[in-house]
Amino acid sequence: MKKTLAAFAAIAALSFSFVSCADKAEGAKAQGGEATSAADASYAFGLAIGTSLKDTGVELDYDEFLKGMKDYIEDREQRMSMEDAQMTIQSAIMQAMQAIAARNSEAEAAFLAENGKKAGVTTTASGLQYEVIKLGTGPKPIESDTVRVDYVGTFLDGKEFDSSINAGEPVVFPVAMVIPGWVEGLQLMPVGSKYKFYIPSALAYGEQGSQGGIEPNKTLVFEVELLGIEPAAE
Repeated sequence: MKKTLAAFAAIAALSFSFVSCADKAEGAKAQGGEATSAADASYAFGLAIGTSLKDTGVELDYDEFLKGMKDYIEDREQRMSMEDAQMTIQSAIMQAMQAIAARNSEAEAAFLAENGKKAGVTTTASGLQYEVIKLGTGPKPIESDTVRVDYVGTFLDGKEFDSSINAGEPVVFPVAMVIPGWVEGLQLMPVGSKYKFYIPSALAYGEQGSQGGIEPNKTLVFEVELLGIEPAAE
């Protein structure tokens, strides 16, 4: 449901964006700017709409997709009402998310079963898997602490989705405020350590996934370096 609402919100935001862009285009034209060709405008609209639709996971019949747009834009007879269209979109997105969740769940089970057999990989009672890349000598944080870390987050295929290193500076946050896999894993690390966490979806974003591009039942892999424990606030 969150994915469905997010998709509707994205499409609505896109509409407002088009209005804003149209106003800017009129201003540029009034100042003698070059006119935009129909081909360029059409392609740009396709890219923008595709941006909103891609993350839904819905497989599209492009002939019917274009027919629906043309029927509406050219005031032709439409084979479903807008209310029915919204219900159809909602149903299609939910089915797509269910298929993605099932695929990711299967991949996760297979990966964790094999990964847990590797030398150096430890599996905790919760299902979190980790390996020690570098072992520090400092104290271990507790759940009420605030820590400073550097990290890189990837999916099982190696695709990077988040990184404090790419952002240019470490992050500081309370241990209790992150996903369960991090809460548990950080408390295993002495300051100065670098660990690799293999976090099952149940200890991450679960069946809902995240609007930041993390699919339902997605396994997350993090390399985390614990740089320090921040002094307690007075």
